[in-house]
Amino acid sequence: MEEINQFLTQEFLGNSLLSYAWFLLILLAGLLFKRFVSRSSNRLLFKLLKRYSHDIQSDKFVELMHKPVGFTIMLIVVFIAFSHLSFPQEWGMAPKDQFGILMFLDKGFQILLYSSFIWIFLRLADFLLLIMLRRADNMDSKYSGQIVSFFVDFIKIIVVIFWVLIILGSILNVNVGTLVAGLGIGGLAIALAGKETLENLFGSFTIFLDKPFVVGDMVRVAGITGVVERVGFRSTRLRTLEKSFVTLPNKKMVDSELDNLTLRTFRRSNFTVGVTYSTTSDQLKGIVADIQNYIDNHPNTNHESKIRFHDFGPSSLDIMVLFFVDTMDWTTYLDVKQEILYKIIEIVKKHGAEFAYPSTSVYIEKNLKPE
Repeated sequence: MEEINQFLTQEFLGNSLLSYAWFLLILLAGLLFKRFVSRSSNRLLFKLLKRYSHDIQSDKFVELMHKPVGFTIMLIVVFIAFSHLSFPQEWGMAPKDQFGILMFLDKGFQILLYSSFIWIFLRLADFLLLIMLRRADNMDSKYSGQIVSFFVDFIKIIVVIFWVLIILGSILNVNVGTLVAGLGIGGLAIALAGKETLENLFGSFTIFLDKPFVVGDMVRVAGITGVVERVGFRSTRLRTLEKSFVTLPNKKMVDSELDNLTLRTFRRSNFTVGVTYSTTSDQLKGIVADIQNYIDNHPNTNHESKIRFHDFGPSSLDIMVLFFVDTMDWTTYLDVKQEILYKIIEIVKKHGAEFAYPSTSVYIEKNLKPE
């Protein structure tokens, strides 16, 4: 036993082997039990919030909080482990209240610890967002979900600003009051540099006040058609019909002409059917009448359709087909239009006519001189 004690009291770089053993043991225990402690603490915290969770399962909460809580636990473990070690005195390192490596390590640890707490708070804000969105869904209010998302993002920005001020004031010992006064002097330059950002921010407020659309609406703006998935502080995100993700600045959403397709009572279809010039007027009249009758009696159209012999085209007799489908669903609209197109083909064939295609006829006049 005495030999073991003598071995453990041997020093290396100013620390005994026992201190190094405690250091490694604490780190190893932290790595082994981090996941268990993290999940246990998350589930305990969820129990405190369960009455407000609105039937959201604990697994979702644990998934959100796992990384920030685990990171915080490891920071504390590392701090406890390093508290058993010290730098060799012969290195002559300045104390942590003076500029040097110790001050850098101390300030760095404090910044990481404060950041981990802010990370936890931001994840709690995400959980709050899930709860409020679930309640908005139950109320069947798209606008409520949209304003909730915007409000939570606003809270996050305020929290991050306070975090920066705390880091500057409490840890880096910066005079925040003097800093704010200095920003007042350069406020004009900052305002000019962030002009577009401010315009987009005011654009987001305009969207929430005027409500030209809400999340879930299909809109057409700046030549882009898509479903609104999210309205943020700076931009609005659309999911196009090609399933691509387009981000547009809020300023453009407000300043550009915007067509809210979801607010339409009907979807319009307008195209031209061309038949050959060999089609007789009686055939044309029969085709126009049958198409008009079919569309008027279709269960998914209204009675404002217009089917007319419209024009003499370069290589066809053109029939204008204009009708409105009583649906806002894009897939249903395409199905109805397809059904009508198939029927038009049958009607044209029934009357013995043919569809025209671009063609050119050349007539050659041959004059024969008598001998």
